[in-house]
Amino acid sequence: MKTLLTSVLMLLAAFFAGGPTVETMTVSKSESTVTWKGRKVTGEHFGKVTISKADLQVVNNRITGGSFEMDMTSITVEDIKDANSNKRLTDHLKSDDFFSVDKFNKASMVIKDAKTNNGKDYQMTADLTIKGITQPVTFNAKAEMQGNKMVATSNILFDRTKYDIKYRSGNYFENLADRLIYDDVELEVRLVATAS
Repeated sequence: MKTLLTSVLMLLAAFFAGGPTVETMTVSKSESTVTWKGRKVTGEHFGKVTISKADLQVVNNRITGGSFEMDMTSITVEDIKDANSNKRLTDHLKSDDFFSVDKFNKASMVIKDAKTNNGKDYQMTADLTIKGITQPVTFNAKAEMQGNKMVATSNILFDRTKYDIKYRSGNYFENLADRLIYDDVELEVRLVATAS
């Protein structure tokens, strides 16, 4: 009887203890970066977007979820050194031809699934929202603990036309020749997070 009572108490304790504890790690906006890259027939452009807020959910040093938000008003162009040309492209990216920043000043990504066998190499699925339109994206990521910080990196490719960004897309306009802009946009993401 005593053994049965002990077993029941142990089962109850295990039940109420629940599963592994989910830890929320806060992403440092100053140490983290999002670099965008767009390509066209005649070359490419790249720049940065500021992270306005972000966090990662972690269990036993493994990412299980998280999200980050980008301030689209902060978008920069880094490959054009001439100030006037730089401003012209930056303003164009903020216009309705591209990201409609006046109407949609935030873009975001929410991790829905994170698979890993070793705690370092991940295959992730996330919801990416741009211009108020949400589409799923799948990508590979790497994460590692560096002291008390987790550093996660990934290259995310998305089709801009799925977010109503069709300017000079070969799928929507004919005879663009060397004015064509490719549909795929790359985001190079580096998140540095510490326990809250």
